[in-house]
Amino acid sequence: MTLGFRLPGLDLSRPLDAAARDAVWAALREHRVVIFPGQTLDREAQYRFTAQFGEVEAHGGHRAESKRRDVAHVTANVDADGNPSGKFAKGANYRWHTDKPYYEVPPLLTTLHAVELPPEGGDTEFADTAAGYAALPEATRARIDGLRVVFQWEAGRRQGYYAATLPPVDHPLARTHPETGRKALYLGNHAQHIQGLPEAEGAALLDDLLAHTTRPEFTYAHRWRPGDLIVWDNRCTLHRAVANYEMTRYRRVMHRNVVRGTVPV
Repeated sequence: MTLGFRLPGLDLSRPLDAAARDAVWAALREHRVVIFPGQTLDREAQYRFTAQFGEVEAHGGHRAESKRRDVAHVTANVDADGNPSGKFAKGANYRWHTDKPYYEVPPLLTTLHAVELPPEGGDTEFADTAAGYAALPEATRARIDGLRVVFQWEAGRRQGYYAATLPPVDHPLARTHPETGRKALYLGNHAQHIQGLPEAEGAALLDDLLAHTTRPEFTYAHRWRPGDLIVWDNRCTLHRAVANYEMTRYRRVMHRNVVRGTVPV
């Protein structure tokens, strides 16, 4: 199975018929990450496309009450005045993560649309955590099956931010995909510790597994083009933005939606 698959020829601003929707689902199950090039979508149209695959979650945060629910969330390297800024280079989006694992019910999938890009760089990297799990030695798989990881947004350090009010949650370190039945590693930047293991031992295990599943043979780096929309399966992938562009000179503006998933098992 290859990570990342281009699916051209669809106009995502129009409703998908049953055959096209089935083709998207099949590509997502097979390739984890599906790229739709050359899309022209406003935020409402992206929401409508995403909603064809499940319940679109409102973006959380201290501004949630003032945001309309049915638009894509803007993620960008811009300051309050709309100017490009480098202060985001060390943020969570630039570390390996899966979206919202600190929720009791994390997302099934994410859609991300390239709206404004630097002339070079600004890539996104993806890692196949199902392939990473399958390539582990049998003894390691036996060791980690049954272990649970505690997740929390920045360990709740940002007082007043919405995630600081959420209690830590725990999910299986090796979660089972509800459609394919394959196991995948579930970890990343928001993983705080492993239940039942000494802190140092758990941290070392998480570090080793993350280094393993983000090796080149399990990853795909996407060089964005204007209009690209990518859908990925949060249940068996990690991703990160790459700060390989002049962040203080060029804006990188993306629109994102997430679809509610199920409790990991």
